[in-house]
Amino acid sequence: MKKLIFLLAFLLTTGINLQAQTADKLIHTTQDFLNTLNSEQKSKVMLSMEDSMRSKWTNLPLGLAPRAGLRYGDFSEESKIQFHKILSAIFSSQGYLKTFSIMQVDDILHEIFEIKFQNGEINEGTINMIRGLNWDYGNYFAAVWGEPKEEGTWGLKFEGHHVSINLTMVNSEYSLTPLFFGSDPAVVETTQYAGIRPLSKEEDYGFWFVNLLNEEQKAKAVFEDKVPGDIITSPDRPQWISEYRGIKGSELNPEQQKILHYLIEEYIGNLETQKAEEYMAILHERGLDQVYFSWIGSLEPMKAHYYLIHSPDFLIEYDNVGFLDNANHIHSILRKKDGDFGEDILRKHRMDHDHN
Repeated sequence: MKKLIFLLAFLLTTGINLQAQTADKLIHTTQDFLNTLNSEQKSKVMLSMEDSMRSKWTNLPLGLAPRAGLRYGDFSEESKIQFHKILSAIFSSQGYLKTFSIMQVDDILHEIFEIKFQNGEINEGTINMIRGLNWDYGNYFAAVWGEPKEEGTWGLKFEGHHVSINLTMVNSEYSLTPLFFGSDPAVVETTQYAGIRPLSKEEDYGFWFVNLLNEEQKAKAVFEDKVPGDIITSPDRPQWISEYRGIKGSELNPEQQKILHYLIEEYIGNLETQKAEEYMAILHERGLDQVYFSWIGSLEPMKAHYYLIHSPDFLIEYDNVGFLDNANHIHSILRKKDGDFGEDILRKHRMDHDHN
């Protein structure tokens, strides 16, 4: 028993030390990035923690939703190299590569519509409207809230079309939700980039799981509602869903639970190793029995479909809709209850420092 207690204490201490190391890396890589900027760029990128934009997010393109901060396309090459180091510290390799695949798809989407215009498939009014949306690999914005340092509070946002990354840090504790990833198209069907799928596993594992359910289970999990035109917790809607619906993890057999676990891991596994392990430990503490899964729409790809994974601690949404009968436009989000924009750690910090 003493050996077990010692082992658990060792693992806990090691986990805390590793998280502190990751926090330290995030602080120093952000400082190094800021040191590559001139004074004018710093004035654009460094904003107050009290700025209302810090706790707002959107996945819309720049032409529909201007952003605070400094445009990625205006970074010097040195700044881009340093900024990639920040994102490498925030994400696992899969999350890091998804981020820049999604950004690259913006350029591909622009090219696809230009080809359609040249081929006479869309008119001049339509292409001018599309050009005004400002889809572009460079049209993503970085903002640093507060000053990155070991003590105190600060944050970072990197956001543009189909990407919203939100880091909040209080001393060595940090939050990385909400995390939004989207892709339009979900699978590139034309040009030299045909076949690219930035969010492939989010889609594939979802179909794998729902089609493992038997008819009785599908009657609980699959709803006849109209497929939502967007995720339910989109920016202009409530940011949490209080009602649980669908099939519970306790109603699944071991194989089904395993695939559901794969699906959840795909979202949490986008985060750097220590944060992913922390979130998975929270999930495992309650167990899959407390996780609900619901599905709306087609059980076949390329037709509109939606799923929600919902537990007392986390919420995952995925929505794939498109034009006519061709669903090829993914939105997805990972949220932690009371943790978006560091709400939980900021509240704890304020309570710990309230001396009145």
